[in-house]
Amino acid sequence: MAELTNLETKLGEVLGLAMAAQGATEKVKALDEIDGELAKALERMHKEAKQAEERATDVAGSFEGKKTAILEEARDVKKKATEMMQDYLDSDADALDGFEFLTMAEAGEVGHWEILKTLNERARDSGVQELVEWGIPIQQRHLEEVRQGSLKLAAEEDPNETS
Repeated sequence: MAELTNLETKLGEVLGLAMAAQGATEKVKALDEIDGELAKALERMHKEAKQAEERATDVAGSFEGKKTAILEEARDVKKKATEMMQDYLDSDADALDGFEFLTMAEAGEVGHWEILKTLNERARDSGVQELVEWGIPIQQRHLEEVRQGSLKLAAEEDPNETS
């Protein structure tokens, strides 16, 4: 297996989180109490996560002899993120739990994308540059959407009800 640079490793992490995001949006969409507006946001996020996976995979292919290792890193990150989701969203999870999890996950994704951008400021890889310019605004929007969804769902909760 090829040894990865910090930039290539972070690209694999971004790719793995995009893979995991697709499963997370499906899981949260299946929870009770997801209204049409929230469901549409989740569907859009799912599609954009799929696009991020495709674009990041294309960029991974531009690193000669490293695509397989980058994809292996991505699969490892996807596995870890999926395990975290399964621990957090147990059988008692409701829509608010789902959006709280997505808020944490999207904040992590934004951070990873921004770190990839920062690493690339010195590496100057044009494929990575194009990827982060495309992806960071989308990830920031995802974070804001799930944060707003969490707050909307929280506002509908009875604060005095026992859980």
